[in-house]
Amino acid sequence: MELIELFGYISALFIGISLGLIGGGGSILAVPMLAYLFSINEKVATAYSLFIVGSSALVGGIKQYFKGYVNLKVAILFGFPAIIGVTIVRHFVVPALPDVLFSINSFEFTRRMGMFGLFALLMFPAAYSMLKGKKVSPIKTTEKVKYNYFLILIQGFILGTITGLIGAGGGFLIIPALVILANLKMKVAVGTSLIIIALNALIGFFLGDALLITIDWSFLTKVTGLSIVGIFIGSYLGNFIDGKKLKKGFGYFIIIMALFIFFMEFIIKS
Repeated sequence: MELIELFGYISALFIGISLGLIGGGGSILAVPMLAYLFSINEKVATAYSLFIVGSSALVGGIKQYFKGYVNLKVAILFGFPAIIGVTIVRHFVVPALPDVLFSINSFEFTRRMGMFGLFALLMFPAAYSMLKGKKVSPIKTTEKVKYNYFLILIQGFILGTITGLIGAGGGFLIIPALVILANLKMKVAVGTSLIIIALNALIGFFLGDALLITIDWSFLTKVTGLSIVGIFIGSYLGNFIDGKKLKKGFGYFIIIMALFIFFMEFIIKS
């Protein structure tokens, strides 16, 4: 095993630890880990990321469900259009994308640049949500909650499409949507988002990529297993470490990683 691969497996463990310790963020590192430490191309990297993200979110979501922090009705309502979006993208859109999306003179804008560029752009709002650290408050009302079904369905589909393109769960987008559109309390929104991400990513993977590409199950199960083990390690460390303080540091790390992706894809390779 080469040193860079060993660092890759350590990173997989770190993904789970960050999820268990601060409740999110780690899964957004799955694509860079797969692409730069294991040299996997963009199609396979985003596909494998869906499986890793989905499996990790499922473990976290089940834990939150037994704590009473999951609203299954909202998870299904939000998750159904998201599943449709991610499945369409992974089964039809990504396979149809040409290697070169467009060219200007001698500059070629490749599929890899498009997918990783969008991924890096979305890392900035993810980092901002960690650095800001403010919680979105649901609308106070004494009346029975009325869900904005139309907006929930539309936003679910859009988030599913984004998840399919970049291979990340998008919890930083889902959680505010659940608080505002479904009027969920923050803890319930976090738990519910994990179930949505799990359904979204895993079903998108199995109905899309698993039917179209050859999956290295031995490698994928090892990386996913390390990530899941990391979740339990992170949960244990959370008893001794203040996750809120680490969250800001991790937010800065995500910004650095986003700039690194831009540098690698648009400066070095161009």
